[in-house]
Amino acid sequence: MTKREPLSQGPDWNFELLDRYDQAIKEIAVDEFGLDCYPNQIEIIASEQMLDAYASVGMPISYPHWSFGKQFIIQEEQYRKGAQGLAYEIVINSDPCISYLMEENSMPLQGLVIAHACYGHNSFFKGNYLFRQWTSADSIVDYLVFAKNYVRRCEERYGVEAVEDMFDACHALRDFGVSRYHRPPQLSIAEELARQRERDEYEWQRHDEIWSTVPKASTKGKGPKAAGSVEESQENLLYFLEKCSPKLAGWQREIIRIVRKMGQYFYPQGQTKVMNEGWATFWHYTILNRMYDKGLVDDGFMIEVLASHSNVIAQRGFDERGYGGFNPYALGFAMFMDIKRICEDPTDEDRHWFPDIAGTPWLPVLDFAMRNYKDESFIRQYLSPRLIRHFHLFALSDHEGKEYLEVDSIHNEAGYRRVRQLLSDQYNRDGQLPDLQITGFDQDGDRTLTVQHRMHRNRPLSGDADVVLNHLRRLWGFDVRLESVNQDGEVLAEQMYEAS
Repeated sequence: MTKREPLSQGPDWNFELLDRYDQAIKEIAVDEFGLDCYPNQIEIIASEQMLDAYASVGMPISYPHWSFGKQFIIQEEQYRKGAQGLAYEIVINSDPCISYLMEENSMPLQGLVIAHACYGHNSFFKGNYLFRQWTSADSIVDYLVFAKNYVRRCEERYGVEAVEDMFDACHALRDFGVSRYHRPPQLSIAEELARQRERDEYEWQRHDEIWSTVPKASTKGKGPKAAGSVEESQENLLYFLEKCSPKLAGWQREIIRIVRKMGQYFYPQGQTKVMNEGWATFWHYTILNRMYDKGLVDDGFMIEVLASHSNVIAQRGFDERGYGGFNPYALGFAMFMDIKRICEDPTDEDRHWFPDIAGTPWLPVLDFAMRNYKDESFIRQYLSPRLIRHFHLFALSDHEGKEYLEVDSIHNEAGYRRVRQLLSDQYNRDGQLPDLQITGFDQDGDRTLTVQHRMHRNRPLSGDADVVLNHLRRLWGFDVRLESVNQDGEVLAEQMYEAS
């Protein structure tokens, strides 16, 4: 039996202990299991700072906006009343990977967070293909600092209200500021600053005091020629506005660019919520159990860790209070644990469903899955009949023309495939967001912008769409025409959003 020499006892921690735990966890995560991670930077922050980071979409270094302050007040009130707990950590996809630990955590929770964030999330950020393709871990912190300083200068020069109006419009369109098929080349912070200086100089050179004294004519139908035309449909609305909007000043285009780049940075996180949290949870569970086996932590440490772990992966039933859909921690952790089980101890059913991985070494299989899938394809590939039974999943169909619900799929061969496909579809981004694309604008006339909504299953836009399209009209500066088209391209309805 392994002689127990725990690194610490009791809940208290200090920086020396954190370093010892970090070293012990690193030896298991990197040296024993081969996780490939960025260097780690651990920061300790107070609960107030954690709330602040929460409110700023999880980024402690962010530009200011009134909506972040509103979120801070809401979450602080819920936290003080005990209606909501705080996460133990926040981690930034950067190189080095920055993990923020809350100073109120006990030593067992700090150990859990180090294993979860510093080695679980960290290795996922570095390995998963979406993060490798869409984010620049080595420059995001510098860009956040650049954006924060730039926004502060804009507030001083143009006024806080004007800047916040721009952010209101851009935030409304943030989900439509992502390029799914093409990633623009990333600039270093020096190149960003040089590009901004060139843009400012150009704006200054073309400014003429004499022209500024000429009375302004009505722009309705008489404006100067637009910057360009739409040669093909544009799915990235913010990118189009940044480049082509006729009325925006240089600093307004820069703010659009900041919001667009942040939306692009978070794009992989929205696509991999189940996998990312499942991977990190799997590794904190595996690493801390390994530490217990090696005698590095005692029973009290593990009891507190397992109590927190059980809360994290709890899946509420649909009829239980607090149900909010599938818990990504529960589904992701269960799937990675199930893949490991299929590799180590497969049943005949597993050999039938997963002939390529059943009975093979589990570490390479998990590593391949982590690197090459997103939530949608991960579920479609690896959700097993055993987990479908474990979570009591089945399918109900609710057709518009029927007054009753129908059990669509049950636990048989065809039902397992159908349930897996339907659950996978729920994580498809294309099914969650309306398909809005800019298809043209009247370059020689009144500059009306045409936006097409390509309907999914003939579903119309919700009432919130008016708010979003009015923000789009504000940024464009002229009329916007919305066309709703079916899958055959036939225009079923039109609506105008007129410039004031």
